[in-house]
Amino acid sequence: MTPRIAGQLALVTGASSGIGEAIARRLGDDGANLVLWARREERLARLAEEIAARSGVTVDIGVVDIRDRDAVRGEAERLVAARGTPDILVNNAGLASGMALVHDADVDDWDRMIDTNVKGLLYVTRAFLPGMVERDSGQVVNIGSITGRQVYPRGSVYAATKYAVQAITEGTNLDVLGTGVRVSGVHPGLVETEFSLVRFRGDEDRARAVYEGVEPLTGTDVADVVSYVVNAPPHINLADVVVFGRSQGSVHHFHRDGG
Repeated sequence: MTPRIAGQLALVTGASSGIGEAIARRLGDDGANLVLWARREERLARLAEEIAARSGVTVDIGVVDIRDRDAVRGEAERLVAARGTPDILVNNAGLASGMALVHDADVDDWDRMIDTNVKGLLYVTRAFLPGMVERDSGQVVNIGSITGRQVYPRGSVYAATKYAVQAITEGTNLDVLGTGVRVSGVHPGLVETEFSLVRFRGDEDRARAVYEGVEPLTGTDVADVVSYVVNAPPHINLADVVVFGRSQGSVHHFHRDGG
């Protein structure tokens, strides 16, 4: 059966790697035409070429740092003028920067996380949601985290940004109530991507230790969930989805082989 979103236009932020790359590939396989935003042009261009060749959909790219409000506005205006408001917006771009006690933390890390995970998500949503409301159709999917519900030591500010994503998702759903727009939150547990490598500034040993003894989710796993969410019938809104790997029970509880 042809996926419901075939032929629709989907915008994915943070699409050059990890979960965002996997979501882009999966939505392309579902037949959605794509617009991919990220900061790394070479990786975006290579991904766009691969998806277009494999799935036969159109794939455009935008080199956008979502922390830059003017850049988001300008690129959004160009997209809407050329192709219209996307049918689907996946707010995936996000990161963790550092892992420290509040009283020892680097404030620059705080700014980087808040500016990307919260303000950037809001800038992109604000750029496209009015068009969805006016058209009376559309879907916003915010990629959050289990840390938007449970905090762990040395992760308070990262968790705070994901609590904010949860609140923004719930609040936006209330704001669009009565329209044809759906707003969903997908909140993964441990996912093995470049996430930890970025957090620990390229320390491969420290990043690898995060996943030792467990079978974490992959970006593809999360992409499968997003595909399910956006392909649900229009009268269904999967507003809040938490997904773990089988070896995880909470942000604090893991079954580690040999442990």
